[in-house]
Amino acid sequence: MQQLAARIDGPVAVIGDLHGQVEQLVALLDRLHETPDFENRWLVFIGDFVDRGPDPKGGLDLVTELIRRRPNTTAVCGNHDLAMAAALGLVPTPDYSNWGERWLGHYDSQTTFDSYGASFGDFDELRARMPEQHRQFLATLPWCVEHPQLLFVHAGLDPNTPFDIQIRILREKDFTLNRPQWLCAKSLVRVDGPSDCPFTVVSGHVRVPQVEMRRRRILLDTTGGLGGPLSCVLWPEKQVITSDGEHVAPSASPRSRSWWKVW
Repeated sequence: MQQLAARIDGPVAVIGDLHGQVEQLVALLDRLHETPDFENRWLVFIGDFVDRGPDPKGGLDLVTELIRRRPNTTAVCGNHDLAMAAALGLVPTPDYSNWGERWLGHYDSQTTFDSYGASFGDFDELRARMPEQHRQFLATLPWCVEHPQLLFVHAGLDPNTPFDIQIRILREKDFTLNRPQWLCAKSLVRVDGPSDCPFTVVSGHVRVPQVEMRRRRILLDTTGGLGGPLSCVLWPEKQVITSDGEHVAPSASPRSRSWWKVW
């Protein structure tokens, strides 16, 4: 599987937390495929592919196939993705972080085991049942994706730490940190980040009733993995498209939709 891009440029479609909600993603992709110039637009997933929702394996099947067929697709790591990768030993986290116990106890991970047909809590069985492309995807997810106007990061930035320090840690993916705040801290969702941040920060992580767009902040997790429409923001248009058809952009000529289907 190719390395996901961590630096992009041009128009973007960014999709909120997936959490195995395959039906919503299929509906959203249908609508995105009808938007003007979609083939030339970067598609960015904001993280949290697994847990809570009905079919995490199916979601990863679809996303990894989409990446294979559409190279201008990328993603950032969410806290659920990090917890799963760490619990399964896909990334080098220290023992004191105890991600295995956290993932089983606090991340609604039952649906992930179920979707792979593995016994809950059996890490060896789950890892053996995962396709290699799923393991590679989770192990290599960037912690941030940089764009000339935007910074994509799952939870947000710390308003009290200089931007240069934070972006360095995000680029390097410091797995020795016990609980990386940029992926895990709910408190970062409601703040704009440090004053020296030159980007609009785009995040998911905490469920919001509808997409929020402020001058320096975009929040787009409208499901929390609990159902409801999955949301996407088109940039630079600042237009919202949802899986239930609300706020849909004007359609271009219909195209074949079979390009992304994997079953």
